[in-house]
Amino acid sequence: MQTMVKAISIQKDRSIKTHFWSLKVKKFIVPNISVVLFLLTWEFLVDTGIVKDTFVAAPSVMAGTILQLFANGVLLGNIGISLFRAISGFILASVVAVPLGFFLGGTFRIFQRAATPMVRLLNAANPFALLPVFILLFGIGELSKVAIIFWVCLWPILLNTITGIRTVDPLLIKSARSMGMQKWALFFKVILPAASASVFHGLKMSCGTAFFMLIAAEMIGASTGLGWMVWNAQINYQIPKLFAVTFIISALGLSLNYLFARIERHILSWQENVSEY
Repeated sequence: MQTMVKAISIQKDRSIKTHFWSLKVKKFIVPNISVVLFLLTWEFLVDTGIVKDTFVAAPSVMAGTILQLFANGVLLGNIGISLFRAISGFILASVVAVPLGFFLGGTFRIFQRAATPMVRLLNAANPFALLPVFILLFGIGELSKVAIIFWVCLWPILLNTITGIRTVDPLLIKSARSMGMQKWALFFKVILPAASASVFHGLKMSCGTAFFMLIAAEMIGASTGLGWMVWNAQINYQIPKLFAVTFIISALGLSLNYLFARIERHILSWQENVSEY
């Protein structure tokens, strides 16, 4: 009898594990099947000559070029340079925009009314049109690239922080004050947690914008970085290298967004727990 119960238990554990892995496989395959079909179609069109390989590189050729660029160290070095520029501008913008957003979204109503129109006007300025201005002011070195990343990251973080502060439920603040909560405790325990979702939304928007804006900046005034590699491959008509670096840029952008989403989910996990009640 014990042997039968043990066998049933083992069989049940196996079925649970099988079901778990089937769900994991299905969760991975279903969202990515369109990507696989797209790459297979792309490969077929180039290999059969329907699309000329003088203009479009096949995925297999692109993969070989990526491996070659990694092997000779060219790609890895330029990835590091681009990430350093993007992260530097993003961090500087976060350090400035988050405290300024809390200040503008706080209790200084007159200052808010005076500053908000100017903030929205500067946010509406096209960053691509401002690239020559930044190069003129800061030169073609690292400072101009970090400055343009700082500029494009500043406004989404600032505006979302202001929105987060202004949308905090006044009842929460009144309740905390009625219980005798001090000013700094009120900020860190009530206002900051309530506004954190909006702040992280601005940070996530800026994270994606920073990297792709950097590529445009590197195409105009740089001799290193992924944007420069794309521009250099284009003017030298190196089609496999052009598509390989473009693919790396897209993959890095998606990876940064995924990483930031995971960080946001980890830090704001308490909000999901609260919503379950």
